[in-house]
Amino acid sequence: MRVMGQLAMVMNLDKCIGCHTCSVTCKQAWTNRAGTEYVWFNNVETRPGQGYPRTYQDQKKWKGGWELNGRGRLKLRAGGRLHKLLTIFANPLMPSIGDYYEPWTYDYDRLFSAPATEDTPVARPRSLISGLPTKITWSANWDDNLAGSPQLASADPVLRKLSDQVKLEFEQAFMFYLPRICEHCLNPSCVASCPSGAMYKRAEDGIVLVDQDRCRGWRMCVTGCPYKKVYFNHRTGKAEKCTFCYPRVEVGIPTVCSETCVGRLRYIGLILYDADRVMDAASVPDEKDLYEAQKSVLLDPDDPEVIAGARASGIPEDWLDAARRSPIHKLIFEYGVALPLHPEYRTMPMVWYIPPLSPMVDALAGTGHDGEDAGNLFGAIDSLRIPVEYLAELFTAGDPEPVRASLRRLAAMRSYMRRLNLGQSPDESIAASAGLTGEQVEGMHRLLALAPYAERYVIPKAHAEQAGELEESFAGCSLDYEGGPGMGGPFGEASGVPAPVAVENFHALKDRQGSGALVDPADRSGRVNLLNWDGKGMPDGLFPKREEKS
Repeated sequence: MRVMGQLAMVMNLDKCIGCHTCSVTCKQAWTNRAGTEYVWFNNVETRPGQGYPRTYQDQKKWKGGWELNGRGRLKLRAGGRLHKLLTIFANPLMPSIGDYYEPWTYDYDRLFSAPATEDTPVARPRSLISGLPTKITWSANWDDNLAGSPQLASADPVLRKLSDQVKLEFEQAFMFYLPRICEHCLNPSCVASCPSGAMYKRAEDGIVLVDQDRCRGWRMCVTGCPYKKVYFNHRTGKAEKCTFCYPRVEVGIPTVCSETCVGRLRYIGLILYDADRVMDAASVPDEKDLYEAQKSVLLDPDDPEVIAGARASGIPEDWLDAARRSPIHKLIFEYGVALPLHPEYRTMPMVWYIPPLSPMVDALAGTGHDGEDAGNLFGAIDSLRIPVEYLAELFTAGDPEPVRASLRRLAAMRSYMRRLNLGQSPDESIAASAGLTGEQVEGMHRLLALAPYAERYVIPKAHAEQAGELEESFAGCSLDYEGGPGMGGPFGEASGVPAPVAVENFHALKDRQGSGALVDPADRSGRVNLLNWDGKGMPDGLFPKREEKS
């Protein structure tokens, strides 16, 4: 057994309101520069729908992820090393700019410089890539809130498998939002696809990154990623992807998308796993067994044998403590409500999801029934307008039982806690019907509805003795190139003298973000309006002033 640590995330889809705040803040922090205009490390999709880029889930078309060969061994859908060597100078199979969308701005100067006329001047759209006038036809959230309409639903690759089971009439369909980032997989096909070895998975925390110095722009990684979360920067000729905000997590602060999430639906924690069993788990013949196979790779942080193996692998004691307190482990194992996204790609993704239940509660209430009653909820799980089978195609490779079990636990939590809120005695039979105890239901309710900052984000800090292995070294971060956010420090080319990425500035943020106290009105004078900041330099008031040493 070779124990390793992996930072993982869980998103509660029951709480996502589709506000796109996570997407905008991620965009501002990481891809607000030339060459990445079309890039969204974080995006929020409406389901059912085509997604971003369009139909990215159709692996028969895009050849992403892994599959089994005739001998039952894993191979890349897009071809192995020999195939890549023979076709290395050919254009790889990847979405075009039309599948992503051609980013645009508006000719605002026309509004200000147009002479006085009887007609109102119009700001026409212009391409951010070519600068020429363009026609807006598609974007990263073009079908936002339009899921279920016949015009869009028929293009959903997942829905094609269930066309006989899903009602496509727009007025009868319900939708839900699906936020997506890089999955930072245990068995990443993007890393295996890279001919130059520029993509790598960090040994200490499992974050998948791109070495910009080694990247040669072959773009095989874009093809290899089944989630299409690796992008090509057309200005630098390099690949880029979500970094799990490693400068932040190295000092114990959550990712930008998690920090700014309006619905508080994201959880981050450390998971321990057995690296020696990853390949066998990803190679199970039946796709419906992949969900349980992936769970079998994840280890119990309270198991003495696991603890001994982790210590032998050099995992620090505070990381083991973080693994024991991890909300991710609780949501996957203790409460059993979190599920992986498309395990059939065999990449073993480490961003998991809690399936949505709220639309069903609203639908029951609309028919005059008690939407929080356990009997009504349990009976309605199999009558969702988007059936359990659709959710199963997303999260469990088509096996509806784990999805049904997750929804039953969420329904049991609603009914059990409502009795307590109404002053009634607890009904243990409700919890038992979902395979839980009353204590577990109350713990799940606390974590999903009431948990404070420190319980939702249990992120161990990086250790100084590991500095040689971390990307905060003075050699620069993995995005240190012309025009990148690593250019001359973490805040852009005008930031001054290069410094390590993980600096003590972030500690001041954590003290404020982890505080339960109200903001002192006197502190507002030192606040900065980041909407007017271009991401370069260090505006006055952004960070606490350092005291001059005498």
